[in-house]
Amino acid sequence: MRKTDVLVIGGSAGGILTATTSKKVYKDKSVLLVRKTGTVMVPCGIPYIFGTLNDTAKNRIPDTIITNVGVNLVVDEVTKINKENKTVFLSNGEEIAYDKLVLAIGSTPIIPKFIEGFNLENVFPILKSEVYLQDLLEKLKAMQDVVVIGGGFIGVEFAEQLQKNGKNVTLVEVAERCLWQAFDNEACETAEEAMKSNGITIKTGIKVNRIIGTDKVQSVEVEGGESIKADAVILGMGVIPNSALAQEAGISINAQGAILVDEYMRTSEKDIFAVGDCAEKRCFFTNKNIPIMLASTAAMEAKVAAANLFGLKYVRANKGTISAFSTKIYNKTYAAAGLTERRASEEGFEIVIGQFTTMDKHPGSLPGASKIELKMIFIKTSGVLLGAQIVGGDSVGEMINILSLAIQQGLTANELNTFQVATHPLITSSPIAYPINAAALDAMTK
Repeated sequence: MRKTDVLVIGGSAGGILTATTSKKVYKDKSVLLVRKTGTVMVPCGIPYIFGTLNDTAKNRIPDTIITNVGVNLVVDEVTKINKENKTVFLSNGEEIAYDKLVLAIGSTPIIPKFIEGFNLENVFPILKSEVYLQDLLEKLKAMQDVVVIGGGFIGVEFAEQLQKNGKNVTLVEVAERCLWQAFDNEACETAEEAMKSNGITIKTGIKVNRIIGTDKVQSVEVEGGESIKADAVILGMGVIPNSALAQEAGISINAQGAILVDEYMRTSEKDIFAVGDCAEKRCFFTNKNIPIMLASTAAMEAKVAAANLFGLKYVRANKGTISAFSTKIYNKTYAAAGLTERRASEEGFEIVIGQFTTMDKHPGSLPGASKIELKMIFIKTSGVLLGAQIVGGDSVGEMINILSLAIQQGLTANELNTFQVATHPLITSSPIAYPINAAALDAMTK
């Protein structure tokens, strides 16, 4: 029987970073990662296989990331956990003993079994398997009319990439706005207008009644009876935690099917941890369970778990997810962190909004300059930052990371108004109109 000090099940972002961090923190410990697939896809890069990349091989995470630091790799499926004996069983019958076990077993796409026709040929959920995605890429080459169900990040990014690849795309979202969970209406409207102006048909605030076809999908019927021609349907309706393996082993899960964890990512079972999409998520601001599943959140959780596998050696607890997002739709970048204005109000916070619009170079007439629109949400009484949203050029992808840290550290409008920045005409906004400073000042004046 094979033995290892640390056994990580799952080979995507959470699993990779848990394994590599464990090896770096505990150099004398053996670390073994077991995953089901021969290759691993960059999860957030999957939509770009179908437009920008046109090749699954260009979206792989190289195995050298783990093997170069001394992590051992086994490609197989774990079928059973015996928590009493501290062993797992692989599909080939092999048994592996562990001292510490980390579950990074991810999530499963939502399959809308409540929609008639969900199981027709050419109705495609988004799986992370390269073999599956390569087959999907080949099949889509012969198809022209595609309906994407779901207007979150995955749905919007798929719609954009398929349209860029010459497809006739219709995006259907049951909520009133695409991207509504991450952004307030202003940014949602900007994103929708960008998609519409590039030929994507957007249908929001409407349900799918059924998917029509005999063997293969032929059309999608929405509320009101309208039929939309479809050679293929992409299901971008979100994901649910993949916790069956844990549940079968007697590890506690919550009502939403996620593995229960504490702030150090420890499960209900001694010596078993869970990170990433399979693990319970709690809101940084309210401690409520929230269905936010991001590679960046998994990375943070992985570092917390790995650093504290053998006792709380590095006391850095997971205080909850900030929900930091970013995406690019055509020529604009959209980024958000923390609470939206809508959700802050729903949670009962008395808020004040700071806003500012400027250019990301100075003067704004420089080649390649883009407009930046920043919105920041503060608690009215204390001035503490609750959330931020930015629309602009590529620079906002890193600007939101500054604001994510500011949220985690409880910085105030006054501190953000006076924080010192490095500026240069070719790469940043002007020092007299730096957007974070200026939006914070705007909030202070209110």
